Amino acid sequence: MGYVNHPLLAAVKPILDAVGAQLISVDDARISDVALEWDGEIIAAVRLPAIYGALERLIAQVERELGAGLQDLSRSDKQVAVRMLDQRGAFTLRRAVEDVADAMGVSRITVYNYLNALHR
Repeated sequence: MGYVNHPLLAAVKPILDAVGAQLISVDDARISDVALEWDGEIIAAVRLPAIYGALERLIAQVERELGAGLQDLSRSDKQVAVRMLDQRGAFTLRRAVEDVADAMGVSRITVYNYLNALHR
């Protein structure tokens, strides 16, 4: 690939993986959605996935990491799942609280309570 081993890449890789984005070479930066620049030099580029289905992909990733479906998790694991989803930006998506609540089998008020506890 045409990008270099750089600390910025190590920092953004977990975020890219979480949202299903691809790191592409500098040579292909013209077809990227985001160019990663450091000291005026493009060191890599990012191709973002379609926003459609983003929440479902984030939920599926959290379920894989926690080893169970959201609905099957204990209360404390559901709180962990909400924290993971929040850290990955899931709740910036429209209707995310409602959709996560449905997936967990809880009310949206419960999800809001978990979020409020995180942000205290």
